[in-house]
Amino acid sequence: MAALAWLLIPLVAAVAAGLWGSWANRTRKARSDGPELDGYARFREAMEKSRTGA
Repeated sequence: MAALAWLLIPLVAAVAAGLWGSWANRTRKARSDGPELDGYARFREAMEKSRTGA
């Protein structure tokens, strides 16, 4: 019986890790790269203006 308990511990840990991983990744699907790309475009435009203005 003790051997069965030692075999169940990794199984329960793997299931818990899978559930946590799916929970932690749930917001990535709903979030797009739009805001980050817009911010990068503004940054590039500002750097181009500073380079041509100097």
